[in-house]
Amino acid sequence: MRSKNLVYILQALLAAVFFGASAPVAKLLLGDITPVFLASFLYLGSGTGIALTKLTQRKGTEAGITREDIPWLAGAIISGGILAPIILMVSLQNTPASTASLLLNFEGVGTTLIALLFFKEAISRRAWMAIIVITLASVFLSTDFSGGLGLSLGALGVILACVLWGVDNNFTRNISGKDPLVIVAWKGLIAGSFSFLLAWTLGNPFPSFTTILGTMVLGFLSYGLSTFLFIRSMRGLGAARTSALYGTAPLAGVLLSIFMFGEFPSFFFIIAAVLMIGGALLLINENHTHTHAHTAIVHEHSHSHDDGMHRHADSKEVHSHEHEHPQEEHDHDHMPDIHHRHGHEE
Repeated sequence: MRSKNLVYILQALLAAVFFGASAPVAKLLLGDITPVFLASFLYLGSGTGIALTKLTQRKGTEAGITREDIPWLAGAIISGGILAPIILMVSLQNTPASTASLLLNFEGVGTTLIALLFFKEAISRRAWMAIIVITLASVFLSTDFSGGLGLSLGALGVILACVLWGVDNNFTRNISGKDPLVIVAWKGLIAGSFSFLLAWTLGNPFPSFTTILGTMVLGFLSYGLSTFLFIRSMRGLGAARTSALYGTAPLAGVLLSIFMFGEFPSFFFIIAAVLMIGGALLLINENHTHTHAHTAIVHEHSHSHDDGMHRHADSKEVHSHEHEHPQEEHDHDHMPDIHHRHGHEE
């Protein structure tokens, strides 16, 4: 179980590296492209790149999207694919790239609180401590100390975008057992097309071909591959813990910001960075074990028959088909994966 959790943890960390690089590079592109067109081509790059990647996938290894999944997918696209990126791109115009990179950690806080309050995901004391630490760091970064105790609108805009991505993450968690390439491709193509039409309607100047190409490549890496790995990680760790590990994203963003813009960190920036890194590290060695009951369930997702949870056939190849889990009660180390999203009394 521990080794399997490590795979999910590494997927979350790699997703964080890809996404963490997006803020400073996107800020650099804003000199040649308007915020709405930037959001559009980031998501079109994500959707197009992932759709092409889908062509290389072996058939029968992942579960397809069903009618019951469409409301969750639509909600994720609207909140995280349309509203959040536009708000972020506008906010980046008035926010230092290094600060924006750290504030993106607030996505984990929003995701965790929504997972707890609305989807009843189990949150341990260690996870709560991580939430408090990251929230405190976000307060440091969203307060404009140079002008008194006022709040920076740009920083608050980044936090609002993170809350919307928190909604997106929880909606996506409910369909994380389905093909992540299909989910990311639909998200990118629909959200990108909407933003493109919005920018065109607003009369935004059309960017150059080289700017479009660079933006789409960035979108494929920082949004497409990042989201794909994030969904795979949520299968095993749940929304709250995956998002908390996403808190390592600023490491890539801060390093790039210093290199590209010479934005050397302030005293409060350093405090916030230490707090956010500490909050993410709290979850890496989490141990969650107790006796729990599984109700009988019929579902479909990618799996193999040698993973301890699927013993209904002898095949060991990864594949997907509808299958049943009988009711049982046992005790082992587990996370709120797609088989352990049960209620907790403790």
